[in-house]
Amino acid sequence: MSANLDADARLLPHSLTAGRRARELSRLGDGATVDVLVVGLGVTGAGVALDAAARGLSVAAIDAHDLAFGTSRFSSKLVHGGLRYLASGQLDVAHESAVERGVLMERTAPHLVRAQPFVLPLTRLTGHRGAALAAAGLRAGDLLRLAAGTRRGTLPGPRRLSAVETLRAAPVLRPYGLRGSLLSWDGQLADDARLVTAIARTAAGLGAGILTRVRALSVGGSGARVRDETTGQELTVKARAVVNATGVWADRLVGDIRLRPSRGTHLVLRAESLAGLTTGLHLPIPGETSRFVLVLPQGDGRVYVGLTDEPVDGPVPDVPEVPESDIGFLLDILGTALDAPVHRRDVVGAFAGLRPLLDTSGDGTARTSDISRKHAVLTSPEGVVTVVGGKLTTYRRMAQDAVDAAVAARGLTAGPCRTTRLPLVGAASPVTLAGLPAPRRLVARYGTEAPAIRALGDADPSLREPVASGSDVTRAELLWAVRHEGALDEADLLDRRTRVGLVPADRAEALSAAREALAAGAESRAGA
Repeated sequence: MSANLDADARLLPHSLTAGRRARELSRLGDGATVDVLVVGLGVTGAGVALDAAARGLSVAAIDAHDLAFGTSRFSSKLVHGGLRYLASGQLDVAHESAVERGVLMERTAPHLVRAQPFVLPLTRLTGHRGAALAAAGLRAGDLLRLAAGTRRGTLPGPRRLSAVETLRAAPVLRPYGLRGSLLSWDGQLADDARLVTAIARTAAGLGAGILTRVRALSVGGSGARVRDETTGQELTVKARAVVNATGVWADRLVGDIRLRPSRGTHLVLRAESLAGLTTGLHLPIPGETSRFVLVLPQGDGRVYVGLTDEPVDGPVPDVPEVPESDIGFLLDILGTALDAPVHRRDVVGAFAGLRPLLDTSGDGTARTSDISRKHAVLTSPEGVVTVVGGKLTTYRRMAQDAVDAAVAARGLTAGPCRTTRLPLVGAASPVTLAGLPAPRRLVARYGTEAPAIRALGDADPSLREPVASGSDVTRAELLWAVRHEGALDEADLLDRRTRVGLVPADRAEALSAAREALAAGAESRAGA
């Protein structure tokens, strides 16, 4: 556990370490000018950093907190094909979603995204007309897959299941009145925060400076005034172009942006609360034609249930609270479909993310569920490029458009976008991934790096131990996060590099393991 972190960074140029952060921050403080400064390291900001670095531009990307600190770690963990947007007539958004889903599943992140089956139970809540509309929608979604060029082997086609087949896949459903179900497939992320980490590390491997705990105090067309949150030191970062990718906080840095943040809440249940569930569920929301509550088995002993779509008024918090009203709403929807009730005591955790929706209604009266998820790229009079709206699935296209705008606005010399075919750290073909000598759970989260994490446990068997009794995460994963993924404190380790923290009881139990991993990292740096 005393391996030299800087030596690790030399061996793996995409490794993020505390030493690398200090050196890159010092270089910027000494007056170095970068081509692109990115503010925000959620999925969009990390994507902008990767796109710009891949075009040959010099890049610094900063965040006041950590990778995936905000909305990007609080999604449904889905990479979806835009079926909902078809229902509302947003054909361009639906097609873009389907294209980007295929890019992630087949080219850039096949280790992190897998095909997930869903069943939509057919009951009196759907009715015969509703069932016909849903079936037509799923067929249209399959045509989207075809138009996007995604292979049938990647995403199977939809079909109808009998009531017996439905209960075999989802025995938690109420059998009374069940006429069968509609089976469909979509993309599911192993972990949204791990996707952000992989994007940021891939950018770092191409030379981008990835700097967490650096807050932008003010921005302009030629740079920003920033503060190192670990020391309090302020400095000026010089840049030829600045991209504001701070999501729901974008209007804090650049004025004249009208956002309507929307809160999406998810519940966290233990898998035993929904015993026998092998597929996801689409549960209709009464009174809505194209909105569903999703039940999402995670394969790690947890199930997520979400999500709400509620407007957020007033100041936007760093981490939104989950109101009891959201929890009650989701439990009520479960109660319409499940044979055995899920009680409030069964909810072992909950999380809420804020969507950075661009309000184009003019009067702020549109329902947040009706606001388009299409992204926008805006350039201020000072030349700052802001990218807002959109969603996790389309982050790559959002980043491409933002870099295109920055290059045009500031007259930068850059190559074409390369990210449609640029594999992220850990990516490989399904055949290669299947042959890796590592546990399948590690392969699903780390891809080709999984054998290196397994090797840590081979060298020190204590690192194979889970960090909490309710979690599969091992101590080796925490050590890896310190050595290679830029984790600087316990929250980085438990809330973002792993998702132990989604269950408060598991988080409390894992704190000692997180502190030991950080101490091991400090010892390594001291011995360098």
